[in-house]
Amino acid sequence: MPFLGQDWRSPGWRWVKTEDGWKRCEPFSPALEDGNNQLNDISHTVIITGDDENEEVYSTEDCEFAAKKRKKDHFRKNTDSQCFYREKWIYVHKESTRERHGYCTLGEAFNRLDFSSAIQDIRRFNYVVKLLQLIAKSQLTSLSGAAQKNYFNILDKIVQKVMEDQYNPRLIKDLLQDLSSTLCILIRGVGKSVLVGNINIWICRLETILLWQQQLKNLQMNKQVNNGLTLSDLPLHMLNNILYRFSDGWDIITLGQVTPTLYMLSEDRQLWKKLCQYHFAEKQFCRHLILSEKGHIDWKLMYFALQKYYPIKEQYGDTLHFCRHCSILFWKDTGHPCTASDPNTCLMPVSPQHFIDLFKF
Repeated sequence: MPFLGQDWRSPGWRWVKTEDGWKRCEPFSPALEDGNNQLNDISHTVIITGDDENEEVYSTEDCEFAAKKRKKDHFRKNTDSQCFYREKWIYVHKESTRERHGYCTLGEAFNRLDFSSAIQDIRRFNYVVKLLQLIAKSQLTSLSGAAQKNYFNILDKIVQKVMEDQYNPRLIKDLLQDLSSTLCILIRGVGKSVLVGNINIWICRLETILLWQQQLKNLQMNKQVNNGLTLSDLPLHMLNNILYRFSDGWDIITLGQVTPTLYMLSEDRQLWKKLCQYHFAEKQFCRHLILSEKGHIDWKLMYFALQKYYPIKEQYGDTLHFCRHCSILFWKDTGHPCTASDPNTCLMPVSPQHFIDLFKF
């Protein structure tokens, strides 16, 4: 059997007929591109001979298929970017069946749901960051090599976005703090590393995280100069209405530091009472009741005290959805090929914690 190339199953190299005879075209060379038009017009078969007595006959279609395969393999070996898919959904299955071999993984979900693009959408940004934070707390030891790479690629893009746009740096600081704390425990506190991969790689990643933390610590917020209407020019009832729409106590405190008027509005007892009633049940109030010097309930301190013991309601502009009929996870605005008669009745919003639970095996 003649030697046909790196893979004995392949039809071999592509050849182009010239005035000096047949010449072999190297993959990805200019000669290959120049000969494409000529090869497309060839209708006869290409004969590759090894000995005089043995010969193999391959059609032009077979040669073109082999060249495409080598080109695809070359691309996979030399690219560091993620694989991108047209469909922004993934079928969630936890065991092998006759129809589907293997099961979906967390790393595959990162690719198929395109989290790298999701962080550019302000509606999904907080959702993705919260998801990465939960993974940093509990799922680092279960990440495969591909999932690790995707995780830190997305994290790098998040940090760069915050550095450029100064968008919600507090949220990213919390994420990096949880991630660095978990890595320190797993690398230094555990006698034997339980992380997938070389320990030196994780040490380098920890150094990168510490560098990101220092960059965020030195982040200077750009002062925007506007000659038009500003937040301070709004009437009091509109400012108060804005504060009542916040679901995070830290956001209220941060906004209260802008002007003395906003500070006065942010200290309103009724505002913090509404916030406590939104996140917590009345039974929880009795267990952690805090009174002020005047004998009134200090709702502001109550909120932060209850936050330590009970989870607060999560609120996101956009979330992933799960179709109970198709077992498909997807972004709601991208949709999925649902076969149900009434798809809207099968949809279920997926919180970041629920997303992680879907990929626990």
